Amino acid sequence: MRNLIAIIAGEPNSINSEIIVKSWKKIKIKRNLFVIGNFLLLKNQIKKYGLKIDIYKINSIEEIKNKKVLNILDVPLNCKSTLKLSILETKNYVLNSLDIAHNLASKKKIKGFINAPVNKTVFKKKILGVTEYLASKNNIKNKEVMMIYNKKLSVVPLTTHLEIKNITSKIKGELIKTKIITLNTSYKKLFKKKAKIAILGLNPHNSENRPNSIENKIIKPAIKKLKNLGVDIKGPFAADTIFSNQKKIDYNVIVGMYHDQVLAPFKALY
Repeated sequence: MRNLIAIIAGEPNSINSEIIVKSWKKIKIKRNLFVIGNFLLLKNQIKKYGLKIDIYKINSIEEIKNKKVLNILDVPLNCKSTLKLSILETKNYVLNSLDIAHNLASKKKIKGFINAPVNKTVFKKKILGVTEYLASKNNIKNKEVMMIYNKKLSVVPLTTHLEIKNITSKIKGELIKTKIITLNTSYKKLFKKKAKIAILGLNPHNSENRPNSIENKIIKPAIKKLKNLGVDIKGPFAADTIFSNQKKIDYNVIVGMYHDQVLAPFKALY
């Protein structure tokens, strides 16, 4: 595997190219980074923003030679103009870029990839985002784990891009068990240490520990099963205080029941 990281340009009708270029200029060690996107589109946008940067068009990663310039692995566009892409052109471009990155990663030609934001409407109805799209391509539905990492603390939402009204019906003991086993195994593989996991309840104040609550009927039994399997997991903790009590509880990953339950405070802190 080459020690390369791809940056997927993402949504073409956006400020992604500006963010990529400005970030590139700030990064000191650039030799392992390259962009997957349409060369002409990015060139025109960079020119429009008035940003000064040397870019180089490549058609395969084997062509990456000059590591002082921003290498762009060209994704062809079948359109008359790159100034404004149609909905269909945007969809094809975004999915082609993702597929190229996925293919390179699957063949171990790159270490990984960073995906710039995209408009989720490019995906089919049952696919809610990039996480779910990649899971479907790898046939690991409900086993995929979205982890947002920081050296001090990482967070994992059990469900990802679901609407709030649909979350409760998705919280099942088997889902909790499957995803946390994936998290536990992958964390050790990635960071060479064991995950110490804190899991949250779904409801405010963990439903006051009522007997018929999701916390008591589903989450607590799942925790017990995971502990029996050797997973270092504690909880369920109340979501409204967990992020202010980090020094009191020994953990390095917080697992929440839904996306914003853990991502909102995580992004505020880090």
